[in-house]
Amino acid sequence: MGAFIALGLFQGAVYGLLAVGIVLVYKAKRVFNFAQGEFGSVAAFSAFYLVVALGLPYWVGVVGGLVAAVGTGLIVERVIVRPLESASRTIMLVALVGVALFTIAITVLIAEPIPRVMPPLIGGSGVNILGAGILPQQLILLAVLAVLAAAMAWFFKTDLGLAVLASSQDIRAAQVVGISPVAISRLVWGMAALLGGVAGLLYAPVGIFTPGFMTLTMLVPAFAAAVLGGMTSLPGAFVGGISIGIVQNLGIYLLGQQLAVPGAAELGVFALLMLVLLIRPQGLLGKEA
Repeated sequence: MGAFIALGLFQGAVYGLLAVGIVLVYKAKRVFNFAQGEFGSVAAFSAFYLVVALGLPYWVGVVGGLVAAVGTGLIVERVIVRPLESASRTIMLVALVGVALFTIAITVLIAEPIPRVMPPLIGGSGVNILGAGILPQQLILLAVLAVLAAAMAWFFKTDLGLAVLASSQDIRAAQVVGISPVAISRLVWGMAALLGGVAGLLYAPVGIFTPGFMTLTMLVPAFAAAVLGGMTSLPGAFVGGISIGIVQNLGIYLLGQQLAVPGAAELGVFALLMLVLLIRPQGLLGKEA
């Protein structure tokens, strides 16, 4: 069982990174960002092309992938989000679902729907943690999650971070004190895209990846993590991601292998969500409205 907990911890780190981007956009715009996973997919495919296809150094691929992800986020903000600023949140949500589907379609046309393998940042054999063979890439993933958690906590104590929070509470009052809503919107979407890109770059080398892999396999658990932690809590998103990853793998072990229950991972996550939301509707670290 220890091996499943260890694997869930590292898988949950990816969920946590995506969940933080989802919460960041929700705090600022009160909309669910269904395009969050595709920022990671764009980063992974861009890095793969630079490193594998063109043979450039790995760091160039990483930087190129993050630039592509942030660029995609800024384009989405300018072309989709800003023109729909005054529209209903439902229209915005549908538009963001369309962005995700459009990005997947473009990736399929350009890269073709074939599995690819991204070389890891650090090679070598894995280490044994609680009986599970953990790759160096997965250790990097967990370390990056911890660093980003600390960085985000620090950011929201700065003047710029407080400006983001002020804009999310009352955009007109923020404008009165000189905060630019356009600049804040760009910042939020750029940061969300950066977090998604980091998640995609760190997760892609763990296995094979195909167009839309972050949306198809990671987005729903990431949303579950955001809801579990509290949709307005960035620390809650990290905690929720780790919790979802561990519960998924424990479900596979306890329900799938021991009791042969189909859909064990999803059933475990559903049970956890229902339990937490019945006790704390605002999520683990969320605040009551």
